[in-house]
Amino acid sequence: MKPIVPKPMKQHPRHIVISGEEHQLPYSNGLMAASIMATGLAPARAFHVAERVEERLHDTGVLSLTRAELFEVAHDVLVDEVGERYAESFTKWQVANELDRPLVILIGGATGVGKSTIATQLAARLGLTRIIPTDAIREVMRAMFSDEMLTTLHTSSFEAERLATRNPLPRSADPVIIGYREQSAAVMVGVRALVRRAIMEGTDLILEGAHIAPGFLDLSEFEGAVVVPFVVTVDDEELHRSHFILRAHESRGRVSDRYLDHFDNIRKIQRYVKSLAMEHGMPIIPSYNLDATLSQVIELVVTEATRAVPSSSPVTSQLTPTTSPTK
Repeated sequence: MKPIVPKPMKQHPRHIVISGEEHQLPYSNGLMAASIMATGLAPARAFHVAERVEERLHDTGVLSLTRAELFEVAHDVLVDEVGERYAESFTKWQVANELDRPLVILIGGATGVGKSTIATQLAARLGLTRIIPTDAIREVMRAMFSDEMLTTLHTSSFEAERLATRNPLPRSADPVIIGYREQSAAVMVGVRALVRRAIMEGTDLILEGAHIAPGFLDLSEFEGAVVVPFVVTVDDEELHRSHFILRAHESRGRVSDRYLDHFDNIRKIQRYVKSLAMEHGMPIIPSYNLDATLSQVIELVVTEATRAVPSSSPVTSQLTPTTSPTK
């Protein structure tokens, strides 16, 4: 069989200029790839598509085009290279970039389901820069309030049952859930303040943590932002358990015994948070494969953000017609 020889990259001596901007800039594969990553495509594939966009522009002799025209070309290349689904997602994100309000993403779920990883990857794909874990909020609040003043903040969410045992409980009450509820309610004070600050500053924000429980935050308070909440779950118990073992290896000796010792509590909290999500109509994203999970999350965020863009937006009117209906 004749060996496959990689095709050499075409040399394009002339720059393609993106016109119609305050500062005209040459076309950049890196910037285009960053925009394409918002579809959920992996970085390598996104850069490949960006290179194909550049080649198509040179093949057609285009040396100057508007940003909207560039997006139309990118849409067509995406259809050819990776399919209509990614092309539609790309177009939606360009529309979502016209938001006149900050985007606030709330990621809830029990300990060890992958919230931090999802938040980091989501921020990289969508070009967001501010990620705050609720554990960090709890640490700040702990520094302000002593154990005696606000005991509920001075332990992990899955160990909070010991707090509930300090006061008499009804026989039917579960101390694990009661302790979790008390701690989440306390941390929500800090979460609410951060969201309000993001709205005041007009900055996008991702908040993630076990304390983001459906129903503990009145989202109608935040009309000045586009708030996208969801809960991440790991339904497979053994897969969930393996996350703590992997975490110990990746965190340079971070002890996993504490998590495994309280694993039953963690699973109990997940069942409770999942039931709250179903009760309040909050999206539930299963975490079993990072790429698949991230793809679902991006689709959810982009769709919700697009809905919030005024129909009178110039980008909406220019780009929406180029998007084919979902098959």
